[in-house]
Amino acid sequence: MSSGKMIIFSAPSGAGKTTIVKEVIKIFPQLEFSVSACSRPKRENERDGLDYHFLTEKEFKNKIDNNEFVEWEEVYPGNYYGTLKSELKKIWNKNKHVIFDVDVIGGLNIKKKYPENALAIFIKPPDLATLERRLKKRGTDNKDSIKKRLEKAAFELSFEPRFDAIIVNDYIDKAVKEVYMLIQNFLNN
Repeated sequence: MSSGKMIIFSAPSGAGKTTIVKEVIKIFPQLEFSVSACSRPKRENERDGLDYHFLTEKEFKNKIDNNEFVEWEEVYPGNYYGTLKSELKKIWNKNKHVIFDVDVIGGLNIKKKYPENALAIFIKPPDLATLERRLKKRGTDNKDSIKKRLEKAAFELSFEPRFDAIIVNDYIDKAVKEVYMLIQNFLNN
């Protein structure tokens, strides 16, 4: 299964990748967002099928057993995330390119499966203190959850050299401009 190109965005939680992805989609009409599947509980402002395909842990494991994922990972204990093959097929059938907002391991796994068709971009916070402030400001995580996310971020930052490009998100407008140039070049080659 392969068709169009793929733009992969990965970053530690709170680095700003979702904000950047939303801006990029406005700029490039030929890109369509790949909605990931997950088994974590839906947050108050999230919608099934738009933010994520929310599955129970049992449903997620059944799809793993049925080989329905391009990639998947147990990101936190009991919380699975993955990319459904049907999602890529749906986007490619519209003659569009896929844009991903996935965790670091998921992004590298997609890049490994599609090395020629994928551009993997790592969004990096200026530093961990800034990341902690962003996570607190977001207001979706408690103190323990923020601590776990910061520990995971330190681990995820170690993978940045394996990405095609690294963008430091210190100022969102600057980061979006840098990403725009990368994508423009990738899609035109």
